[in-house]
Amino acid sequence: MIDNRSVPTNTILPHVIYQDLPAAIEWLTRTFGFTEHYRYGDPVSGAQMHLGNAWIMVTQTKPGYSTPAQLGYGTQMLTIFVEDVEAHFERTKAAGARIVEALNETVYGELQYGVEDLDGHRWLFSRHARDVNPADWGAKVVNAVSPH
Repeated sequence: MIDNRSVPTNTILPHVIYQDLPAAIEWLTRTFGFTEHYRYGDPVSGAQMHLGNAWIMVTQTKPGYSTPAQLGYGTQMLTIFVEDVEAHFERTKAAGARIVEALNETVYGELQYGVEDLDGHRWLFSRHARDVNPADWGAKVVNAVSPH
Protein backbone atom coordinates (compact mmCIF):
# COMPACT_ATOMS: atom_id res chain seq x y z
CA MET A 1 0.00 0.00 0.00
CA ILE A 2 1.35 3.43 -0.87
CA ASP A 3 1.25 6.38 1.52
CA ASN A 4 -1.26 9.11 0.78
CA ARG A 5 -1.08 12.29 2.82
CA SER A 6 -4.72 13.05 1.96
CA VAL A 7 -6.21 9.85 3.43
CA PRO A 8 -4.88 8.08 6.52
CA THR A 9 -4.04 4.46 5.73
CA ASN A 10 -5.36 1.33 7.40
CA THR A 11 -8.36 3.02 9.03
CA ILE A 12 -12.03 3.38 8.39
CA LEU A 13 -12.77 6.95 7.33
CA PRO A 14 -16.44 7.77 7.95
CA HIS A 15 -18.00 10.75 6.19
CA VAL A 16 -20.37 12.67 8.46
CA ILE A 17 -22.79 15.20 6.94
CA TYR A 18 -23.76 18.51 8.53
CA GLN A 19 -26.26 21.25 7.66
CA ASP A 20 -23.84 24.05 8.68
CA LEU A 21 -20.34 22.71 8.12
CA PRO A 22 -18.34 25.65 9.58
CA ALA A 23 -20.47 25.48 12.76
CA ALA A 24 -19.97 21.70 12.92
CA ILE A 25 -16.18 22.00 12.57
CA GLU A 26 -16.12 24.53 15.41
CA TRP A 27 -18.45 22.38 17.57
CA LEU A 28 -16.50 19.15 17.02
CA THR A 29 -13.27 20.99 17.89
CA ARG A 30 -14.61 22.74 20.99
CA THR A 31 -16.80 19.93 22.34
CA PHE A 32 -15.03 16.69 21.42
CA GLY A 33 -11.47 17.96 20.93
CA PHE A 34 -11.14 17.07 17.24
CA THR A 35 -8.34 18.77 15.31
CA GLU A 36 -8.92 19.98 11.79
CA HIS A 37 -6.33 18.61 9.34
CA TYR A 38 -7.53 20.32 6.16
CA ARG A 39 -10.61 21.87 4.58
CA TYR A 40 -11.64 22.44 0.98
CA GLY A 41 -14.13 24.43 -1.09
CA ASP A 42 -15.13 28.08 -1.15
CA PRO A 43 -17.41 28.21 0.71
CA VAL A 44 -16.09 25.24 2.71
CA SER A 45 -17.74 21.99 1.57
CA GLY A 46 -15.59 19.44 3.39
CA ALA A 47 -12.89 18.93 5.98
CA GLN A 48 -10.79 16.14 7.40
CA MET A 49 -10.49 15.99 11.19
CA HIS A 50 -9.00 13.69 13.79
CA LEU A 51 -9.05 12.90 17.48
CA GLY A 52 -5.95 10.88 18.24
CA ASN A 53 -5.90 8.06 15.68
CA ALA A 54 -9.60 8.42 14.82
CA TRP A 55 -10.11 10.26 11.50
CA ILE A 56 -13.35 11.56 9.97
CA MET A 57 -14.41 13.53 6.93
CA VAL A 58 -17.13 16.12 7.52
CA THR A 59 -19.13 17.48 4.61
CA GLN A 60 -21.87 19.98 3.90
CA THR A 61 -25.33 18.56 3.13
CA LYS A 62 -26.26 18.37 -0.53
CA PRO A 63 -29.23 17.02 -2.49
CA GLY A 64 -29.87 13.38 -1.67
CA TYR A 65 -28.28 13.55 1.81
CA SER A 66 -29.79 14.42 5.18
CA THR A 67 -28.64 14.64 8.76
CA PRO A 68 -30.32 12.74 11.60
CA ALA A 69 -31.78 16.08 12.79
CA GLN A 70 -33.43 16.53 9.37
CA LEU A 71 -34.62 12.92 9.24
CA GLY A 72 -35.88 12.82 12.81
CA TYR A 73 -33.93 9.65 13.61
CA GLY A 74 -30.38 8.32 13.64
CA THR A 75 -28.93 5.90 11.14
CA GLN A 76 -25.57 5.00 12.72
CA MET A 77 -23.35 5.50 15.74
CA LEU A 78 -19.60 6.14 15.63
CA THR A 79 -17.28 4.83 18.36
CA ILE A 80 -14.09 6.78 19.05
CA PHE A 81 -11.51 5.32 21.42
CA VAL A 82 -9.91 7.82 23.78
CA GLU A 83 -7.34 7.07 26.48
CA ASP A 84 -8.84 9.33 29.19
CA VAL A 85 -12.54 8.76 28.58
CA GLU A 86 -13.44 10.14 32.01
CA ALA A 87 -11.87 13.54 31.26
CA HIS A 88 -13.39 13.47 27.76
CA PHE A 89 -16.83 12.85 29.26
CA GLU A 90 -16.43 15.82 31.62
CA ARG A 91 -15.26 18.06 28.75
CA THR A 92 -18.21 17.06 26.58
CA LYS A 93 -20.70 17.51 29.41
CA ALA A 94 -19.25 20.93 30.33
CA ALA A 95 -19.61 22.03 26.69
CA GLY A 96 -23.36 21.39 26.97
CA ALA A 97 -23.60 18.42 24.61
CA ARG A 98 -26.64 16.14 24.93
CA ILE A 99 -25.48 13.01 26.80
CA VAL A 100 -27.58 10.01 25.73
CA GLU A 101 -25.71 7.36 27.74
CA ALA A 102 -23.95 8.18 31.01
CA LEU A 103 -20.36 7.08 31.52
CA ASN A 104 -20.54 3.40 32.44
CA GLU A 105 -18.67 0.13 32.23
CA THR A 106 -20.38 -2.30 29.88
CA VAL A 107 -20.75 -6.06 30.32
CA TYR A 108 -18.31 -6.46 27.43
CA GLY A 109 -15.53 -4.53 29.19
CA GLU A 110 -15.69 -0.98 27.78
CA LEU A 111 -15.83 2.22 29.80
CA GLN A 112 -17.96 4.42 27.56
CA TYR A 113 -20.55 7.15 27.20
CA GLY A 114 -22.91 8.22 24.42
CA VAL A 115 -23.55 11.72 23.13
CA GLU A 116 -25.53 13.41 20.38
CA ASP A 117 -23.92 16.18 18.33
CA LEU A 118 -25.44 19.41 16.99
CA ASP A 119 -26.96 17.64 13.95
CA GLY A 120 -28.25 14.55 15.76
CA HIS A 121 -25.36 12.16 15.01
CA ARG A 122 -24.76 9.71 17.84
CA TRP A 123 -21.23 9.10 19.11
CA LEU A 124 -19.77 6.66 21.64
CA PHE A 125 -16.48 7.53 23.31
CA SER A 126 -14.83 4.49 24.82
CA ARG A 127 -11.77 2.99 26.50
CA HIS A 128 -11.04 -0.68 27.07
CA ALA A 129 -11.60 -1.22 30.81
CA ARG A 130 -10.93 -4.95 30.97
CA ASP A 131 -10.47 -7.98 28.77
CA VAL A 132 -13.70 -9.97 28.55
CA ASN A 133 -14.29 -13.20 26.67
CA PRO A 134 -17.32 -12.64 24.39
CA ALA A 135 -18.86 -15.90 25.64
CA ASP A 136 -18.84 -14.48 29.20
CA TRP A 137 -21.56 -11.94 28.30
CA GLY A 138 -23.56 -14.10 25.89
CA ALA A 139 -21.94 -13.56 22.49
CA LYS A 140 -21.16 -16.51 20.25
CA VAL A 141 -17.76 -16.33 18.55
CA VAL A 142 -18.25 -17.10 14.85
CA ASN A 143 -14.68 -16.54 13.65
CA ALA A 144 -11.84 -17.12 16.10
CA VAL A 145 -9.48 -14.67 14.32
CA SER A 146 -8.40 -11.83 16.61
CA PRO A 147 -9.52 -8.35 15.46
CA HIS A 148 -6.17 -6.88 16.56
